[in-house]
Amino acid sequence: MKPNLLITTDCFLPRWDGIARFLKELIPYLKKEFNITVIAPKFEGQFKKISGVKIIRLPLMKIRFGDIYFSWFKSKEIKKEMEKADLVFNQTIGPIGITAIKAAYKLRKPLISYVHSVEWELSARAIKFFKRPVWHAVRLLARSMYNKCDLVLVPSKSLEDLLTADKVAARKMVIPLGVDTNRFTPPKSKNSAKKKIRINPKNTVIGFSGRIGREKDLPTLIQAFNKLQELNKNLKLLIVGSGIKLPKGKDIIYAGSTNKVAKYLQAMDIFAIPSLTETSSLATMEAMSCALPVVATPVGCIREYIKDGVNGLIFPRRNSEALFEDLQRLVIDPKLRKKLGDNARKTIIKNHQWKTTAQKITKLLNLSVIKP
Repeated sequence: MKPNLLITTDCFLPRWDGIARFLKELIPYLKKEFNITVIAPKFEGQFKKISGVKIIRLPLMKIRFGDIYFSWFKSKEIKKEMEKADLVFNQTIGPIGITAIKAAYKLRKPLISYVHSVEWELSARAIKFFKRPVWHAVRLLARSMYNKCDLVLVPSKSLEDLLTADKVAARKMVIPLGVDTNRFTPPKSKNSAKKKIRINPKNTVIGFSGRIGREKDLPTLIQAFNKLQELNKNLKLLIVGSGIKLPKGKDIIYAGSTNKVAKYLQAMDIFAIPSLTETSSLATMEAMSCALPVVATPVGCIREYIKDGVNGLIFPRRNSEALFEDLQRLVIDPKLRKKLGDNARKTIIKNHQWKTTAQKITKLLNLSVIKP
């Protein structure tokens, strides 16, 4: 008989972000080994059920934090499912994550958390006011929650070291995130890929994909793009994702949220990510897997897998002039685009295969049921 696995998360479908996509890819692997229940917020939008998986969706608060909505604290519902679980796999420390961690700790259920972001940095970047108090409060909360876990999974050694320095004493293990390199591939024809999403093949497409939050700092990208247009013809800026509102422009295309990110990446010529904070940045890895030259800020794990001038370009945070200069180099030099893009894909194939990530997590969860 399969063990019962309870997955708790404050980010899930139909809200598309890195955590939702991580779980969407992982659950098909896990359901071969576990009976799965997912507790997640009831986000608006079309929700497609996952065959063989029980999903409990909790109502949302009306309060919004930047582009983030949380569900209400529903301790009774979570405790009820927790009592049935043999193992808990938590993703976040929002209301669902906090309640789940406390319940699992009290009921002595084996508890593993995967750290997808530096929560205190993300929270402070996502709001307009009271940034410093929020940074301190969330940092203390995260420390308290992670120390109740039996195991904390992290995508990189640098994040493991950060948590250790922040007095997270729980056992930690590094399992890097990966990408399905068979799905995120270079297009057979760049022109055909552009036509498929109704972009003129004559246009050079600079793109971004991901959740549109304040911490992504897309205004810096838009500012650099506007300056690029003064020197170059036939440019388009393609932004894939949803969140806070951004300025409109006749050459800016907002594609919205989608689970078919690959076809948009394949239509891009350059990928730019001006984030103020990241952890792994799954979106960046997916772009690299599609052999795109990436221009990124040196935040989170990005500085570990992108080597400036080798498989991408690095620019300082909030520096639109430096971003403009890097983008201009790539716009006028197709050979440099190809060199960086080819090396980017080789990096992902060598070090960040999704199948490896999924197999490691599945094996670990199985072992944790046997030996917490």
